Amino acid sequence: IPQMSPLMWFSLFIMSSTIYILFNQIIFSSFKNNKMILNKKKIYKNKMNWKW
Repeated sequence: IPQMSPLMWFSLFIMSSTIYILFNQIIFSSFKNNKMILNKKKIYKNKMNWKW
């Protein structure tokens, strides 16, 4: 059974971590954009005119 060298394990770990982080960033940004669009619509409706 061929064994992987420690450097190969480290590179595998780096590659999988990078893919995981990128995937999470893409999902997070898509949810954040949808939420921000919904919040902007609410902000315009709830705008208050302060009269001092």
